[in-house]
Amino acid sequence: MAELLYRLGRGAARRPFVVITAWLVVLVGAVVAWSVGAGTLAGGITIPGTPTAQVTERLEREFPEVAGGTGTVVLRTTDGTPFTDEQRAALADVIAEAGRVDGVETVVDPFATEAERAAAEQQIADGAAQIEAARAELEAGRTQLEAARAQLDDGRAQLEAGRSQLEAARAQLEAARAQAKAAGMAEQAAPQLAAQEAQLAAGEAQLAEQEAVLEAGEAQLAEQEAALEEGAARLDAEESRLQSGAALLEMAREIRTVSADGSAAVATVMFSETGFEVTDETKQALVEAFADAPVDGVEVHFSASIAEEIPDILGVGEAVGVLVAAVVLLVMLGTLVAAGLPILTALVGVAIGALGALSLSGVVEMVSVTPVLGVMLGLAVGIDYSLFILNRHRRQLVAGDELVESIGLANGTSGNAVVFAGTTVLVALLALNVTGIPFLGLMGNVAAASVAIAVLVAVTLTPALLGLLGTRVLSRRQRARMAAHEAAPVVPARPMSTVGALGRALLGVVALGVLALPAADLRLGLPDGSSESPDSTQYQAYTTVAEKFGPGVNGTLLVVADLPAPADDAEGAAAELAVGRALFELDDVVAVAPVGTSEDGTVAAFQVIPREGPSAESTEDLVTHLRDLGEVDGVPIAVAGQTSGAIDVSAKLADALPRYLGVVVGLSLLILMLVFRSLVVPLAATLGFVASYFATTGAVVAIYQWGWLGSVFGVHSPGPVLNFLPTVLVGVLFGLAMDYMLFIGSGMREAYAHGAPPRVAVVQGLRAGRAVVTAAALIMASVFGGFVFAESTMIRPIGFALAFGVLVDAFVVRMVVVPALLHLAGPAAWWLPRWLDRLLPDVDVEGAALERRHPHHVTGVAPDAEAAAG
Repeated sequence: MAELLYRLGRGAARRPFVVITAWLVVLVGAVVAWSVGAGTLAGGITIPGTPTAQVTERLEREFPEVAGGTGTVVLRTTDGTPFTDEQRAALADVIAEAGRVDGVETVVDPFATEAERAAAEQQIADGAAQIEAARAELEAGRTQLEAARAQLDDGRAQLEAGRSQLEAARAQLEAARAQAKAAGMAEQAAPQLAAQEAQLAAGEAQLAEQEAVLEAGEAQLAEQEAALEEGAARLDAEESRLQSGAALLEMAREIRTVSADGSAAVATVMFSETGFEVTDETKQALVEAFADAPVDGVEVHFSASIAEEIPDILGVGEAVGVLVAAVVLLVMLGTLVAAGLPILTALVGVAIGALGALSLSGVVEMVSVTPVLGVMLGLAVGIDYSLFILNRHRRQLVAGDELVESIGLANGTSGNAVVFAGTTVLVALLALNVTGIPFLGLMGNVAAASVAIAVLVAVTLTPALLGLLGTRVLSRRQRARMAAHEAAPVVPARPMSTVGALGRALLGVVALGVLALPAADLRLGLPDGSSESPDSTQYQAYTTVAEKFGPGVNGTLLVVADLPAPADDAEGAAAELAVGRALFELDDVVAVAPVGTSEDGTVAAFQVIPREGPSAESTEDLVTHLRDLGEVDGVPIAVAGQTSGAIDVSAKLADALPRYLGVVVGLSLLILMLVFRSLVVPLAATLGFVASYFATTGAVVAIYQWGWLGSVFGVHSPGPVLNFLPTVLVGVLFGLAMDYMLFIGSGMREAYAHGAPPRVAVVQGLRAGRAVVTAAALIMASVFGGFVFAESTMIRPIGFALAFGVLVDAFVVRMVVVPALLHLAGPAAWWLPRWLDRLLPDVDVEGAALERRHPHHVTGVAPDAEAAAG
């Protein structure tokens, strides 16, 4: 590889315009590809197969009305007074117009909804009063029935008494007839007896009539009693229905669309597609619908799901970072020409990488931060890799090497190290695919492609430009030294003291440990509206909702229940109410409202308002608790919605982090063992990387989760750390840490191989590499630091983590802790079992064999002289 790069460097230096033209063609091709294939970047983050994703897919099939994405339009009076009737009417017209936007299912009018709510409450109150009045009428009817039954009972008693009298009279008549017959006076008594018989018959007829009247009265009374019982049953059913309605209204009391003081309102937007599939065109058209018809005295703000902004690839902060890097280069190199070369090559690589990535966004779902990460890495490593080759070339020129030969040798030695370092970063980034998370794998692939392009630019375009610039890459002092053939002074190296090495190691380890302490409290999440810039519409919408309606309204959950019967059936309705009550009784729930049921009535959806916002730990615990429950009163439940989706993504990333960290640590040990042919050096370097990682994570937690130094870094609302940041940090920081270890450790290894005592070799390697590593670290920190104040809340913590991690790893781990540990290890630092030494291939990272084949003035034998020559 070194020989190939040597020839490539010489060829590029001799034919610079061919190489430059080739890269211009590639750049133009990237521009054309971008103009043809660029699509829309996704603002949200999704992972297939999560519980939320599974529930959403099911709802799309069975209950599409609630499967679509939602957003919030917050309306607020400018003076804090209640909306006037004119404002309400004007807003109703605007809302109706917004509901006709293509891709919008409906926009719920908050004022109409609140009126319906008030009407429902009044209806329930009126119904309760009517039921009370009806019950009073029923009681009066029962009293009348009781009185009528008492009269019937009296009439039957009189009837029975009359029947008894008739029977007694008939008995007397029969007795008189018997006496007359016995006395032989039957004929004389016959008229009188016949008259008495007629009287008895008339009495019996009268009794029969009375009995018929009584029986009719009893039948009528029975009918009235049945009617009363039926009325009572109807009242019971109606009362039960009203009680259910009252219970639902009570559970939903905290879910309002107009604030209690009447100065704010929330219009819910229902999109036709799921939240992550809503196009930017639809969102923009929705925003324009409100902007085109402003209402006097009313402010309109949009939630992050509507006003989601795709971050700029390069902004003001990023440009400042590049300018700082240019200053570092100018101070280090002493000439504008040399300082501008690494920046120019890096910008070419970044342009090609970013445009190439964006050209695929039309066919690949790409998170908005993906190309930005590629730009961050492309700029940083692009500048550094070109600097490594440039620095070697400058030293060789000062030492007297011929121009083209120096370019070839620099490309074959430092360029070879650049290829190896870039490959290490590339492999670490590609390893993000082992997490099994698509968006993270794509992020790693795009970043890896940017690094690969930076390497190719460094070993081809840099030699070509060096050939064009000639000795102008040297400062005046260096050109004077070269003309005078002055040799750089050699400062003899002395090993550090053992006590000093022990103190440096302890101090460094303690500092890293203190920095890492906050990492134990790491919580992962996605930024919400509260983390946006205070003057942004997302922040205004979020804070208004939290202030006027409660923080939990910003983190609404969707709970889905499988009812045992259709909701319009008694059993299904009872189950729906039972689920709602059970959800309402949970500790961290302030309100529950039924959203509706599926077409067959067996799937019910509930809007659940947690006690705190979407990023709160209590909300995360609530989602976990609901999932752990699995069912309520025998009814299966599931959780969906944007809040639970973000929680699921964070949980998935947290589960993948240890596996990925283990892969990277193993990769680190293997690579360093190949390079340094040692066991102690790889172990010390890898442990140093792990310490750098946790120290950086601790700093991120302290600032972005706890809010320390929030005013300095623009953190006005601390919250969980960006969920994919720790995973991305592993890959990126590992690659950069290996770069620094390579450029410092290889000098140590080379000095030791050329006979320097182990402890002296440590100092010689540190002196040889610290200047370029210092410059590289400052440049990377400057580039990454430019993203700390980016507009995007996702980009800021990434920029800080990478900048801080680079500084900690370069200046604490690689220049303090690792040299001290290697000094303490002494000769054991370079020990490797013979059997393992035979198994490991010889990786000539610095191109020592190439230097032996092409003798020149600057070699690796005297690293002190090389350092002084720079």
